[in-house]
Amino acid sequence: MKESNSWVKPFILIWSGQLLSTLSSQIVTFSIIFWLSIKMNSAEVLALSTLSSMLPGLILGFFTGVLVDRWDRKRTMIIADIYIALVTLAVIIVIMESEVSTALLYAMLALRSIGTSFHTPAMEASVPLLAPQDKLMKVAGVDNMIFSISTIASPAIAAVMISALDISMVLWFDIIGALIACTTLLFVHIPSPERVRSEHKGEFRKFYEELLHGVREVIARPGLLWMFIFTVFASFAMVPVSALFPLMTLNHFAGNTYMMSVIEIAWGAGMLAGGALMSMKWFEFNNVKLINTMYVIIGATYSLSGLLPSNGYALFAILTALGGVAGAIFFGAFTVLLQSNLGSEVLGRVFSIHNSFIMIPAMLSLVITGYLADNIGLEYTFIISGLVLIATGFLSSLLPAVKSFAKLQQLSKN
Repeated sequence: MKESNSWVKPFILIWSGQLLSTLSSQIVTFSIIFWLSIKMNSAEVLALSTLSSMLPGLILGFFTGVLVDRWDRKRTMIIADIYIALVTLAVIIVIMESEVSTALLYAMLALRSIGTSFHTPAMEASVPLLAPQDKLMKVAGVDNMIFSISTIASPAIAAVMISALDISMVLWFDIIGALIACTTLLFVHIPSPERVRSEHKGEFRKFYEELLHGVREVIARPGLLWMFIFTVFASFAMVPVSALFPLMTLNHFAGNTYMMSVIEIAWGAGMLAGGALMSMKWFEFNNVKLINTMYVIIGATYSLSGLLPSNGYALFAILTALGGVAGAIFFGAFTVLLQSNLGSEVLGRVFSIHNSFIMIPAMLSLVITGYLADNIGLEYTFIISGLVLIATGFLSSLLPAVKSFAKLQQLSKN
């Protein structure tokens, strides 16, 4: 019995370290967003900061998984944590010598994302090496709880900190969190998996062929391919607008850091509620129709938010929470759609391809949306983005290939 539970202690150590690390990292991220919102008062600056925090990690994400599988995972995580702490320390030292600049914060966000692009896959790849196969779902549940707690708590804590402390003082929490995570890892043994040795000759060709196989699996299912394509269009509206919520609170609703944090908490609480709904036994719907409906609901929350008067902050918070519920159901339903229609042997590369397809265009859209928000107004940006999502939902539901695919999904359920 003792032996069967031997995996629990290492996970308690890892979870405690990761909770503090994730929480401190999220607090610092929200603090930077709030600081930029107040000091710069520019949608374009907020969009560029989001772009800085995502682009390097996304580009490196094509290669880090391969490297993590070759390297010692515990050492990779520790080095990544130390690297993140050193990046933040360097920024603090520069801030002490001169004024805070947006360029410096952009650089910090970009460099931190490099460390995260190694740490996250190393952590995820270590889980099956530590926990028994029948406990992996339980482990995943705890990981989701850690992320949800951090998402809900960090905006409120960030709002308090940015109001009471200088930005350079807030950055110290990033260092403390990284060092705690690094220290807990020192007390955990993570076994190295057996490495399959192969000839290096032809590796790139093999990688390219496997990637194409994943693409062909999607193309072979026209209905799924169109659903895939529509999520790319939807990302043009969803990702950029999500970066503008703080500025909408600050400018349109004449809010402050506390009001900005409430909106972030509302979205996180909505996501939690959406996830809880999906876990209910009675929650059985056609995933194709569900996804198309969620496009319309999320779009409606965006457009209605843009139409609210300046004294409509309370309604904005309610609409944001509703958007969070719809967002969780949308992402969950699309994930299940891929899992239930594709073989497990191609799922990894398909998810990777999908992530790249939706994020790279969304990043370009971030810059465009930031420029539009500064020039035509935040409220109009919300309205236009919402209408794009609503149109996506209706177009998708009317397309013959998608309608046939929806019928096929219904038949497979019956």
